[in-house]
Amino acid sequence: MSFFSNFSSDHCPGTITGNPLNGLCEKVCIQAEKIFDAGIIQTRLENYSVALENPIPANPTYPLTFISARSLSSEGVVSNLSIERQANDQCARVQATVTVPIEIVYLDAAGVEGKATGSVVLNEDVLMYVPPASVMPFTVTAIASCVSPEGSWNAQNGVFVISACLTVILKVAMQVELLVPSYGYCAIPPAQEYSQEVCSGFFELPLYPQGKACCKK
Repeated sequence: MSFFSNFSSDHCPGTITGNPLNGLCEKVCIQAEKIFDAGIIQTRLENYSVALENPIPANPTYPLTFISARSLSSEGVVSNLSIERQANDQCARVQATVTVPIEIVYLDAAGVEGKATGSVVLNEDVLMYVPPASVMPFTVTAIASCVSPEGSWNAQNGVFVISACLTVILKVAMQVELLVPSYGYCAIPPAQEYSQEVCSGFFELPLYPQGKACCKK
């Protein structure tokens, strides 16, 4: 069944029907990441140089022909972080370097397909809300996605020169303990096993066409 398969139970997540207060039974303390602020930056890079690292297979035959490149994961690495609170103390100037690991796929001069890692680096300077000083520290993290459909090999510098579309989401977050209303523990339904039954659709057809038996003149 699973949650998605319309398992009807008061103790399964899904759309609330009726009075949402019905079934509330306790206040629960949960540990979660609270997002105080988040902002998205989307940009297109032109003629960006990427040095190759860890080529597979090793020692490709140069020159290389670019095929494609994309980010290796959804996480960007934040470094050189600087936070400068503004006069109204409601927001701060957040400066950070965001490094996005990418994987480049190419063909070498011998026609062998290979891949290597590299990185795209952005310097961000934005205004974001940061919480007041507290015992628990907040962090600035980045979610990043990069795709590059175009690129060429620069033999003089030994790098790929690419054009890339980049999306970065900066978040101001903190691990906190929240008190939330609860309906109790979830009821976990059994998972439905996949079965490729070729006759199921055919057997479900009616024996005769559905509709009126005759037409009135």
